[in-house]
Amino acid sequence: MDKPTNNSITDVPGIKVGHATHVEAATGCTVILCPDGTVGSADVRGSAPGTREIPAVQPINLVQYVNAIYLGGGSAFGLEGATGVMRYLEENRIGFDTGVAIVPIVPGAVLFDLPVGRADIRPDAEMGYTACLNATEGKVEGGNVGAGTGASVGKVRGMEFAMKGGLGNASIKTGDLVVGAIVAVNCLGDVTDPQTGEILAGSLNDDKKSLANSIELLKSTLKSAGFNEHDTSTDTSPTSNTTIAVVASNAKLDKSGAKKVAMMAHDGLARTINPIHTMFDGDTIFALATGEIEADVTTVGALAAETLAIAVVDAIKKAKSAYGLLSYEELKNRRHR
Repeated sequence: MDKPTNNSITDVPGIKVGHATHVEAATGCTVILCPDGTVGSADVRGSAPGTREIPAVQPINLVQYVNAIYLGGGSAFGLEGATGVMRYLEENRIGFDTGVAIVPIVPGAVLFDLPVGRADIRPDAEMGYTACLNATEGKVEGGNVGAGTGASVGKVRGMEFAMKGGLGNASIKTGDLVVGAIVAVNCLGDVTDPQTGEILAGSLNDDKKSLANSIELLKSTLKSAGFNEHDTSTDTSPTSNTTIAVVASNAKLDKSGAKKVAMMAHDGLARTINPIHTMFDGDTIFALATGEIEADVTTVGALAAETLAIAVVDAIKKAKSAYGLLSYEELKNRRHR
């Protein structure tokens, strides 16, 4: 495999990424701008999603192309940020021509970051517009930025024992095929490096110097009947989650092919996050295909899963301690003191 230039989704020619970040409120949004003729679809696996325009990009429906993907914090409130993306695209006359207006096609998804920072400030239309203005084809910043600003991971024991999540990037190039991924990691479960099997971040033990292992915690709470997914009154019912991602390639795919790639890409989350796709996560993946080269769906989907797994690890390793949440790097340093 060839070495990618940016090690991000922007290695796919024509794809641009921009962030808007509100540091004080611990929230933000990330916009992926697409070149003309980009086919897109999406697949939702989590049970608590916050999304927009998901039906429009399903294979049986009319619209064939997408103009941008919006990823944001702020839970359902944060979907407002996509309005700013719509405004930016309309001003540039980019969208679906209805004959009476150009309607930009902007699917999107949000994650729940309200317990971190300020819950009364969420991504809005101005932030979405700003993210578009900041969009670049160059290297993409990761960690505590954009949709990953207030992200956290490992919340089986509640926010007190959670760790810092963030935004991650990756790309793979083989021959003329380029596959890239960008992900905001904000999961209930632990994050593991599939190359080593090491749990990188997750629910902390009481000493906050070691990891508890969320699967073992779930086993113990099940035995004691202490975990009730319908009870939101205690820290043992963690709801502040959802991992959202975009995978893109320069392949020629129709909407059915893009849908399959989105489905296969979820395997990248399953390789790195455990548990994943829970009742408390709204995990959503968008797949884009810019249509430059011939490539089969199986290859693109397999590489999308591989790239996304790398991006998840990248998100955790680039995240910095903030808002009372410990980062991977700081936890590693504590272990060696």
